[in-house]
Amino acid sequence: MASDPQSAANQRIVEDLVSRLRRRQVVGSRATALETLLVLRQVVSKARFSNIDQLVNVIRSVGRRLVEAQPKEHSVGNTVRKVLHHIREEYHTASEPPAIETSFSIAKFVLQGQPRRQTTIPRSETRVPLKENDPDDPDSFARVLKPVLMEAIQDVFDELETVYDNISKNAKDHIHSDEIILTLGMSTTVQSFLKAAAHYRNYTVIVAETAPSYGGREMAKSLSSAGISTFLVPDSSIYALMSRVNKVILGAHAILANGGMFATSGSLLAATAARSYSTPVVVCAGQFKLTPLWNLYHEYGALDFGDPSAVLGFEEGDLVDKVDVVNPYYDYVQPELLDVFITNYGDHPPSSIYRLLKETYDDEDNEL
Repeated sequence: MASDPQSAANQRIVEDLVSRLRRRQVVGSRATALETLLVLRQVVSKARFSNIDQLVNVIRSVGRRLVEAQPKEHSVGNTVRKVLHHIREEYHTASEPPAIETSFSIAKFVLQGQPRRQTTIPRSETRVPLKENDPDDPDSFARVLKPVLMEAIQDVFDELETVYDNISKNAKDHIHSDEIILTLGMSTTVQSFLKAAAHYRNYTVIVAETAPSYGGREMAKSLSSAGISTFLVPDSSIYALMSRVNKVILGAHAILANGGMFATSGSLLAATAARSYSTPVVVCAGQFKLTPLWNLYHEYGALDFGDPSAVLGFEEGDLVDKVDVVNPYYDYVQPELLDVFITNYGDHPPSSIYRLLKETYDDEDNEL
């Protein structure tokens, strides 16, 4: 167990992030994932434990606290699950003799022939025996394991830092010259993907403005400044324009266990219109958005709503009293409306998401 000063320090770090999550001072999947990872790194570095179960319990308790603070930011829980998976993996590697890897991984299979450059320092082959619950030296277990765990957490951090580049590196294979691409809202992942493709292809992008947030305006301005032919259109024009569109490219807030996703409000409209014209729908999202959860709310959206006054202002006094105004942040898009997910570890159809979840997280962490 942690000593009092260390426990208090960890508590302050966790509560600071809890407060910012509740106040929505940290928003967005990648931003919340990075903040969560920074907190977990400090917690692990300061924690005292004499066996692996104690460490896992510490991480899980911190994870529960953060998830309860903002359950709608799914990447918080995903990051905790990823770190727990790496902790167990490193523990088993350190406590067992080296063996030839024979497990099959979809991500590795997709990347065959495209070996990724090793960006981390090779770990030492020298093994120090792990001794749990040592009565003579209770800190020996943590002292031996912590350096390896910090390297594993750094690997996750590096993955988050380079997620946009890794998704965008194959953009030219998905976008062809003279195509018309439709997207909506402001997604940094999609923005990076489209800008990367523009180095090799000349194409046109139609951006739906995504009222009432109007994030599409920022996206259109960014793409236009990069020299991409861009048109900003109202959301009501999506269906009318779909017959001219070659491909729909969307971002995701969270990728669910069944291959569906939560995405910016309006994504369901675009995906449904695309299906009626047999237009492929491509989703660009980092693998850290994989969530071992299901849509438990209703068939068309997530239980996350914005300020209704953005849709119907209080100046419409007579009307406000007579209607209920709903301003959802996200749509739930069913897997049958999607064609492929482009992640930082390759391209995957919605039907393979369950397998990726099995590889990325441990089953016991589905519920933190």
